[in-house]
Amino acid sequence: MGCSGSKRTRGDDKSKKIRKPKPWKHSEPITKTQLMQMRDEFWDTAPHYGGRKEIWDALRAAAELNLAQAIIDSAGVIVQNDDLTICYDERGAKYELPKYVLSEPINLILEN
Repeated sequence: MGCSGSKRTRGDDKSKKIRKPKPWKHSEPITKTQLMQMRDEFWDTAPHYGGRKEIWDALRAAAELNLAQAIIDSAGVIVQNDDLTICYDERGAKYELPKYVLSEPINLILEN
């Protein structure tokens, strides 16, 4: 699994404060509707690639709500990257989140 060296103790993961990913650019400009569709597709399929559904649900809630830190702490998620792009559960399963589920690209097309 490759996570034994990256495991943190309970006290360590609380010191890593959650933040939004750095500004990023999608390969081509997309609309908010397209972004939401990409996010929905990711969250619908993510649990099928491993890990526990309750951790995926917690990561989704953390990505979509302003309570990310509280959700991550209460779910026992071990954060490797403070922007939530790489996390682990307490059993060592790895969870990788694409930036498009965590923030909007700088080339987002505004819809009327």
